[in-house]
Amino acid sequence: MDLIQYSISSSLFLILILLVISRGISGATFTLINRCDYIVWPGILGNTKLDTTGFELQPGGSRAIQVPPGWSGRFWGRTGCNFDPNSGQGSCSTADCGSNQVECNGAGAKPPATLAEFTVGSGNPDFYDVSLVDGYNLPMVVVASGGSGMCGSTGCVTDLNQQCPKELRVGDGQACMSACEAFGNPEYCCSGAYGSPTTCMPTLYSEIFKSACPRSYSYAYDDATSTFTCTGGDYTITFCPSSPSQKSSRDSSPPVTTGSTYGSPDTSGSTYGSGTGSRNNPALANNSWLPNFLTGDSPKAISSSFSMKSTLFVTLITSLILSLQCS
Repeated sequence: MDLIQYSISSSLFLILILLVISRGISGATFTLINRCDYIVWPGILGNTKLDTTGFELQPGGSRAIQVPPGWSGRFWGRTGCNFDPNSGQGSCSTADCGSNQVECNGAGAKPPATLAEFTVGSGNPDFYDVSLVDGYNLPMVVVASGGSGMCGSTGCVTDLNQQCPKELRVGDGQACMSACEAFGNPEYCCSGAYGSPTTCMPTLYSEIFKSACPRSYSYAYDDATSTFTCTGGDYTITFCPSSPSQKSSRDSSPPVTTGSTYGSPDTSGSTYGSGTGSRNNPALANNSWLPNFLTGDSPKAISSSFSMKSTLFVTLITSLILSLQCS
């Protein structure tokens, strides 16, 4: 009977180990949601091509995308797109990837663009951020779920297009350029003599972005309050998470984060730093689903897959106890 008990215990222990490491094998699920009152065309660029690199997302629509472990890349939203229904060719007024198609096919966003950047760990923590280093074109929030660790929410719900200085404004206010893109000066681009954390400091323009969106990257070395980590999480990326009237008056308290940096290939091809990816890579509304940025609380909503694993874990433990009692 002792041999049977040992066999049962060993089998259950092996199953529990497999459950723990299964997240590292499966990668992460990204769910993109459009809460804007207009169509958004998400673009995707990474070190490994996914099932899609760009698609149309209607207002109120959502789409889930599976990402493998070790994936590093970015998501963004294109606006004002016009694609011919017959040829499929066209372009977008903001954040266009220049592919002349709905699919970006390995091309990055043309600044200005709000970027969500990720490195999905393989047994290690994921790193992620929302970057305004390449400018801003629409509000975006990233919420982690089902993971362990800090797993903080980040992003920008402020409509920076309404607050954009006129010298950075694109057209009638469709987007807001970074100072680097607008002027090209090394101190704005963190290049040349300003190409290190000790020489590249915040500027008047980056401070405008940081004041409106404390959890987003405002310039290339803005790591301490802008880089987030989570182990085994899934992620929801929401465009236009709240109306402009509910914006930055509540989004005023930056979080306490690990301040860690991480390496990732520069996948954008942008001349202007491509968010944090080229260097360190990695607000709030009354809506109940939005994160609590003021207290820095991490979302602990458990995803369905995680809940299933937890249920199976309890079932296995219960079975083990019953088997021992029966012996």
